[in-house]
Amino acid sequence: MNMLTTFIKKIVQPFIHEDIIPFSPAMEKKKGKGFHHKGQEYIHHSNLKPNETAFFRLTRTHKVILLELLLIISMALILNWHETIVVTLAVLTALYFIDLVFNLYLVYRSFSTPSEITIDETEIVKMTKRNWPSYTVFCPLYKEWQVVPQFVTAMSRLDYPKNKLQVMLLLEEDDKETIRQIRQQKLPLYFEIVVVPDSQPKTKPKACNYGLLHATGEYTVIYDAEDVPDPLQLKKSVLAFERGGKKIMCIQAKLNFYNPHQNLLSRMFTAEYSLWFDLVLTGLQSINAPIPLGGTSNHFKTKDLIRLKGWDSFNVTEDCDLGMRLVKAGYRTAIVDSITLEEANSSYRNWIQQRSRWIKGYMQTYLVHCRDLSGFSKNSIKLSFQLIVGGKVLSMFINPLMWATTVTYFLFRAHVGTFIESFFPGWVLYMGVFSLIFGNFLYVYYYMIGCAKHGHDELVKYVFLIPFYWLFMSVAAWYAVYKLITAPHHWAKTQHGLHLKKAKKQEDEAYIVENPAISLNY
Repeated sequence: MNMLTTFIKKIVQPFIHEDIIPFSPAMEKKKGKGFHHKGQEYIHHSNLKPNETAFFRLTRTHKVILLELLLIISMALILNWHETIVVTLAVLTALYFIDLVFNLYLVYRSFSTPSEITIDETEIVKMTKRNWPSYTVFCPLYKEWQVVPQFVTAMSRLDYPKNKLQVMLLLEEDDKETIRQIRQQKLPLYFEIVVVPDSQPKTKPKACNYGLLHATGEYTVIYDAEDVPDPLQLKKSVLAFERGGKKIMCIQAKLNFYNPHQNLLSRMFTAEYSLWFDLVLTGLQSINAPIPLGGTSNHFKTKDLIRLKGWDSFNVTEDCDLGMRLVKAGYRTAIVDSITLEEANSSYRNWIQQRSRWIKGYMQTYLVHCRDLSGFSKNSIKLSFQLIVGGKVLSMFINPLMWATTVTYFLFRAHVGTFIESFFPGWVLYMGVFSLIFGNFLYVYYYMIGCAKHGHDELVKYVFLIPFYWLFMSVAAWYAVYKLITAPHHWAKTQHGLHLKKAKKQEDEAYIVENPAISLNY
């Protein structure tokens, strides 16, 4: 094996260029934290070193290991292709079964050991004389100025002393239209417009890192422009930090949607979020497992966020990465019983773009933290990381393979039945059948429970269509692989405000019905 490794290193060495040239102190003072690589300038405004980020997809060691595995598998296929496929399918089936059992355990724990922090609202109302700490709100914006009025309204409804708020609109320097439109609006005094200098990478976490340099609040939270948080959420988070203990570094609010009935996609999306935030994350918290943060409504003490070195500017799912890094630093995330409503993506093409970005970020996070698994203090946490991040992505690739095999077997059993059966020894077959019948039933049932727990009873009947939603996830996963190879740091912008366009169209149509004479002008 050592000779094989040495041989592969000699082959790949000419193709590996990982030379990083850090900024000089003078340039860093002028432009911010950054470096040069292959003649390209990168300014990420973070103290994270490039090898601690998703700037590189694979380290040299991982490239060598990957090539070794590909070579071993290729040789195995040449020597005995049938047995190699049998072993591969057995491993995939076992992983699928383990993921099934793990999710069953999480749902059970979510009900048997409620761990989210619940703050009694009547208690908050009585705190009339409390001196609340200062709070910074980050709102990264890019070409979505149309939803800013909604965001201003949502912030104005926060039950928090406005003189303690710093609401920072983070705008990209090259987004001239958004800057112009927002500067024309009359914003509350506690709002600030911060223009992020144009540089690579052009990502949300890079903008947040720049904002962190200007944050004055004792606490910090991220909200997206379309968010409508619980008015008491900031106060609940402050109290949750006080009750959670010193190990709690992040308070994650639950996310759900205010337009679940817009179309079938928004209904499926809402069912997924209800399961994830109301059952899975609370289950993870109950076993002290790493929690992938949501992209919004995660609250931090600002000094702790600075100590964590902010966000990975090169990771397009920076929330998941940050959730793993705080665990490696010996801290935990707690879920607070407070909800932020977002806009459920109602465009299939837009959804694919958004989901592929999330999956690409999960893959980036997995690759980054596999560089040093020793950072996870316990073996149980390492296993949880593998299942939560790695397993979640892997299942999206396994699903189509298993579905295709099952459909082919039953449709063409007379012709290929014996051939397919030859790849599944007894124990593998039983495990696969259990996962197929009981596993899929349980997963669908979880979605139903999630909807019912959140109060979306009217969505339960649509959950039977969730396998088609999974198919779309698999399509997005393969697209994510393509983008990870061709554009690893590209931020596929999600278009927001689609619900506003639909509402405007319905309003116009209603007006035409009431005033038929004007229809000739349309």
